[in-house]
Amino acid sequence: MMNKPASRGRRAGRPDTRSQILAVARRRFLADGYQAVTMRQIAADAGVDLALVSYYFGSKKGLFGAAVTVSVNPTDVIARAVDGDLATLPQRALRDLLALWDDPDTGAPLKAMFGSISQDPALATLVRQMLERELISRLTARLGGVDSERRAAAFCTQIAGVVVTRYILRLEPVASMPSDEIVRTFSPALHAALRPAPHRAPPRGPRSSTSAPA
Repeated sequence: MMNKPASRGRRAGRPDTRSQILAVARRRFLADGYQAVTMRQIAADAGVDLALVSYYFGSKKGLFGAAVTVSVNPTDVIARAVDGDLATLPQRALRDLLALWDDPDTGAPLKAMFGSISQDPALATLVRQMLERELISRLTARLGGVDSERRAAAFCTQIAGVVVTRYILRLEPVASMPSDEIVRTFSPALHAALRPAPHRAPPRGPRSSTSAPA
């Protein structure tokens, strides 16, 4: 009986396929930037089906997060919060991020990523691009109205400030505050960042005096 010919096409997943995809993705992201790279390109470079990349990582955000050795992508946490009620967005976003950073299984890789960003300008650029595209743009669209991009950027900047102060700089008393106290302390400023600036009417010019007809 003749042996069946080997099937052509992309090779199926093997135990080392995930690692191979991650290696290709990291090279691609560093070379071309987050926005320019597609899942299809990475699948082609790795010699696997696009469906297999999606099976392992779900989305480009998930693939990027895994490629830079982060087990949980913090932008996903805020993105989920953005989809909820805007009236409680600051509390939800802060509470979920604090839980992510406080958990040793997810916080340690995030701290390692932050250290890599400070030493690797290319990686820092990738993270910035992802935040702009996946977080600030999404929050801008969700807010709508006047100055929505400025408000989204202000919100994300303040969130980042809390994270850096608490987990990277370890600045007291923020570093040792209970999570609930962090939420109570910083939520008002985050709410203020999301509010549109009060409308100010343009200054009126000097009133011209006219003489009454004789």
